[in-house]
Amino acid sequence: MPRRAIPVAAGVLTATAFLAAVIAPAPHAAAVTAPSGKTQYVEAFAEDGTISRAKVPVVNSLSHPGTPQSAAASDGTVTPIVNNGSTGTKLDVVLIGDGYTESQQAQFHADAVKKWQEITSVEPYTTYRNLFNVWAVDAVSHDTGVSGDPDKDVVRDTALGSYFWCDDVERLLCVDTDKVEAYAAKAPQADLVIVVANSSKYGGAGYNDVVSPLGYEGIATVAGGNDRSGQIAVHETGHSLGKLADEYSYDTNGTYTGDEPQQSDITKSTADQLREDHTKWYRWLGRTSPDGGVVGTYEGAGYYPKGLYRPTENSIMRSLGREFNLPSREAMIAGFYRHASPLASSTPTEGVLGHADRVVVDLPVTGTQLRWYVDGHEVRRLRDHTSVRIRGLDLGGPRWRVHHLTAEATDPTPYVLDPELRQELTRSIDWRFTR
Repeated sequence: MPRRAIPVAAGVLTATAFLAAVIAPAPHAAAVTAPSGKTQYVEAFAEDGTISRAKVPVVNSLSHPGTPQSAAASDGTVTPIVNNGSTGTKLDVVLIGDGYTESQQAQFHADAVKKWQEITSVEPYTTYRNLFNVWAVDAVSHDTGVSGDPDKDVVRDTALGSYFWCDDVERLLCVDTDKVEAYAAKAPQADLVIVVANSSKYGGAGYNDVVSPLGYEGIATVAGGNDRSGQIAVHETGHSLGKLADEYSYDTNGTYTGDEPQQSDITKSTADQLREDHTKWYRWLGRTSPDGGVVGTYEGAGYYPKGLYRPTENSIMRSLGREFNLPSREAMIAGFYRHASPLASSTPTEGVLGHADRVVVDLPVTGTQLRWYVDGHEVRRLRDHTSVRIRGLDLGGPRWRVHHLTAEATDPTPYVLDPELRQELTRSIDWRFTR
């Protein structure tokens, strides 16, 4: 079982010391239970990049005052930070500020832009950044900053109730998830939610067990004024988008004896067994990975030091400041395409197009291959053309006949090898037309 996190003081712990201390008892370690008694696991992040899990109350009303809905005119305002197209074809990320007063909303927008830049500096976000829309939602707070910054006894009245020292862990930045939900509902079709706290103090949290009526996949909290906190959001989206497991472990957890995990980046099998059974990341074995080293099976993952293996020595799913390893990069790309499409078009698909009309498509990812079909037959001369005139199509038969035009786009990335996952990398759009 995963263990609770511990406070990380101004001094930086080594990974060994941090993990050893994680399981040490603390006389004041018990979380303050919310009135409902409900708790949940969140991830905590130390300054040296190590990651741990903590069990915290769903709402810690004793740690923050529970701000009512703000009366400020700008409260709830939604601003597009990145607008790459329709929410139906993009992955929509919603960033919500906390601890920013009405006069500080411009600063929140600047911090939101910076956090997105930090996230998209990491692959595969860099290559696939045009698959995303990013929205900023103004949450106007009464006080500047958040509770627990700079000291444990500091309490501030904020819109989302963000606070450090959650569960007595200094760098663990918790939030009132019900309030986050209310603000996220104001943005178009949220797929991911990131809370940006008005603080320069390093810290954050990941809520991966949140079941949202809005359908988004988890919440991450980050410090808006800290240059390294974007890595926290990257790690958390490994869980939410990539459906990846944590690749770190606790020395005291012993040997894993359960069933084969569902996550694609941990396994009970050795490299030889993966290769023999054609399971998990066997296609990647022996390849050089962007996080360093060669893909194989490295013991220690999923919170267990024995009995579970990870693909590489140290990826971002094990500690911050790293890249995704090859199997995890594959899973992330597949996750992007669960929400976004390699093909989009502003040309309506309803009705019937005429000879004077033009069909225009957009390929958000560089290198995407595009093919055109008329009545099921490929028009090779139009391959990779993003604009097609109906009157330029050479067709026989009567002009009143209704034909079908199809655009099909495929992302040929070498970072997705699994044939089942590759199916999500091809999409098509159909139109009807006459000449």
